[in-house]
Amino acid sequence: LLFVSSIDGNEVVATLRNLNPETTLFIISSKSFTTTDTMANADTVKSWLRENLGDTRSLANHFIGVSADAPKMSDFGIDAANQIPLWDWVGGRYSVWSAVGISIAISLGMNDFEQFLAGANTADQHFRNTEWRRNIPVVQALIGIWYNNFWQADTQAVLPYDHRLHVLPAFLQQLEMESNGKSVTLDHKFVDYATAPIIWGEFGPNAQHAFYQLLHQSTRFVPIEFIAVADNASVPEKHRELALVNCLAQSRALMFGGSIAEGRDKEDALIKNYPGNKPSTTILMKELTPRTLGSLIACYEHKVFVQSVIWNINPFDQWGVELGKKLAGQLRNNGNKCFLTDEVRFDSSTHGLLEFAGYHHKQQNK
Repeated sequence: LLFVSSIDGNEVVATLRNLNPETTLFIISSKSFTTTDTMANADTVKSWLRENLGDTRSLANHFIGVSADAPKMSDFGIDAANQIPLWDWVGGRYSVWSAVGISIAISLGMNDFEQFLAGANTADQHFRNTEWRRNIPVVQALIGIWYNNFWQADTQAVLPYDHRLHVLPAFLQQLEMESNGKSVTLDHKFVDYATAPIIWGEFGPNAQHAFYQLLHQSTRFVPIEFIAVADNASVPEKHRELALVNCLAQSRALMFGGSIAEGRDKEDALIKNYPGNKPSTTILMKELTPRTLGSLIACYEHKVFVQSVIWNINPFDQWGVELGKKLAGQLRNNGNKCFLTDEVRFDSSTHGLLEFAGYHHKQQNK
């Protein structure tokens, strides 16, 4: 199972290079079936299939479409039998539970996908029925509010200590920042308080060798969320123990601090001192299964919703992404190329960049 989402073309070209056109099925997921990134890749795939298969009549057998717009899927050439409807109210970042999850079902099997959904339902019921003091998403949300709005923490790091969760920080970036990165309330007034923090992170064991220096000894205040798995039977015991003890050791070091200096050298003592009092939360899962993963993701979704209620903002729109797409369309409509014409002028900065790109494009195509 491979995913392609990048608009620049390198990803789709590199992916297609290793595929057999006769045995590859492509799933195109787009609510509107007009998303520029998705459809640019879909058109490239269609051209690749046409070039390699020759028989255009068989192209329809290589596509499944997931969208709220059946006519556009048909216009693309997807057979009606291969079209899977998607509710038009589902936002992309909340869509993994919907028909968009067909790739999960195909890859892992329907049983695992149903377990994934069951885990999410468990979290849904917990959120709905548990009083707030013991309600995991509510507690997560309030901890985030505390550091964001009362301690002016501009960022939050998410550090999973199981490699199977290594892309979770990137997933949470969209979930949290696209949902709650807003400055206008539901009452159509500007907020006078901070909303979503910058979410960032990395696979914990790798991050230890990259930016933990900043977390322990810098001037930055960064609340941290560790995620670990207690029982990982799929790896050797040594690796399981190393991952878990390193996670717990880091959270303890951040909390209490300490020193690794030896002797009485004051300068040495300063640079080897860990001040501590750095906040972190640890989510320790018994095991990582489709069911527990579903619960984990659903808890984060509910956390985002709770924070949106407290901040009085709408977590289900994303108008901040639209202007850039509109301007990109204007630039591309300049002769359908991203280069200058005599009739079109932009601001001096954009003009200079386009001129540079156009010059080198012409040089390459001489």
